[in-house]
Amino acid sequence: MKKSAGILPFRRSDRGIEIYLGHMGGPFWRNKERSWSIIKGEIEEREDPLAAAKREFFEETGERIEGKFLPLGSIKTSNKMIYVWAVEAEPSTQIHSNTFEMEWPPKSGKRERFAEIDKAAWFDLAHAAEVIVKSQIPFLERIKALSA
Repeated sequence: MKKSAGILPFRRSDRGIEIYLGHMGGPFWRNKERSWSIIKGEIEEREDPLAAAKREFFEETGERIEGKFLPLGSIKTSNKMIYVWAVEAEPSTQIHSNTFEMEWPPKSGKRERFAEIDKAAWFDLAHAAEVIVKSQIPFLERIKALSA
């Protein structure tokens, strides 16, 4: 089973806890609901999961993140285990993501590059619950409990 690791930055505001999510790039996610995600990626063989989460955050935002990393545990989706850490930090929403290449349009023979994460934004927990990939909702409950 594949494993991925991610970082969920949070901040405290007048609206309560706000979290930082990335919008998944590429044509598949362009007009989909629930296309926002915790910044995460696959753990390489023998890689420490937290180190992988930090590496992926840098690769997908262009920003190194530091602070006290608080484990939010893991969830199992249909095809992978996802490990997430929360950190109180304020990364910029101006991101510089790595890219991937795919055939686009399908069956056209043309290759095109897309950003893995095409934008980032801050959300209060209620709004985040409406836009985040459904399988990641348990992490919202965990960060809410952690920050209470």
